[in-house]
Amino acid sequence: MFKKVLCFSLAVMMCFALVACGGEKTNTDGKTYTIATDTTFPPFEYQDENGDYVGIDIELLAAIAADQGFQYELQPLGFDAACAALESGQADGVIAGMSIKPERKEKYDFSDPYFDSAVIVAVKADAEYASLEDLKGQTIAVKNGTEGASYAESIAAEYGFTVKTFEDSPTMYMEVTTGNAAACVEDYEIMRFGVENGNGLKMVGEKNVASSYGFAVQKGQNPELLEMFNKGFANLKANGKYDEILAKYLQ
Repeated sequence: MFKKVLCFSLAVMMCFALVACGGEKTNTDGKTYTIATDTTFPPFEYQDENGDYVGIDIELLAAIAADQGFQYELQPLGFDAACAALESGQADGVIAGMSIKPERKEKYDFSDPYFDSAVIVAVKADAEYASLEDLKGQTIAVKNGTEGASYAESIAAEYGFTVKTFEDSPTMYMEVTTGNAAACVEDYEIMRFGVENGNGLKMVGEKNVASSYGFAVQKGQNPELLEMFNKGFANLKANGKYDEILAKYLQ
């Protein structure tokens, strides 16, 4: 009888031990996260000649998922649509070269910063503008929700700029190349990539330090996803994979 009681007690203790251990592990078994991104924001996300999405954000997310062992489905929606999907619960996270801003932190939880950005002014390749002073009183094109837009608005009164907002970078660039705007303001690495790949523009003046990029989830939602992103990113920095990804896209 004593042996039966002892065996039963041990079995119960083992069950509790298993439950306790299971509770310490992030439970993502069988879950596929929906991650939204921009459609055209090279070199962070864009389509290659085969129509596949590539870029720093795309490879970084894939490497972090592999490191942490979670599954995800990528949805290239455009920046505004990606944010809307996150806020409506149709996406679990967004990686889209998103600057970590105070107003965004009110509704999103951000990862540790994964890239430090800067902004630059660009004009048509054959334009004679060489500085902000030369652009006084002109129309400046920006992309909605970007650091470039914030920077342009912050100096608009000083230089008499009229700021026009667009939903994507290609349309913003076209506004300048067709002469409807004298210049545009873009994140430096995005503009550098575009100029090198023949977008018809040239950079003028000095680049200005801007906010860092972060991976975002809806405030209070998917904390385990944010934790895995941060852990995976730290591992990639430590093992050199992060530097490899940057070197592939940033010359």
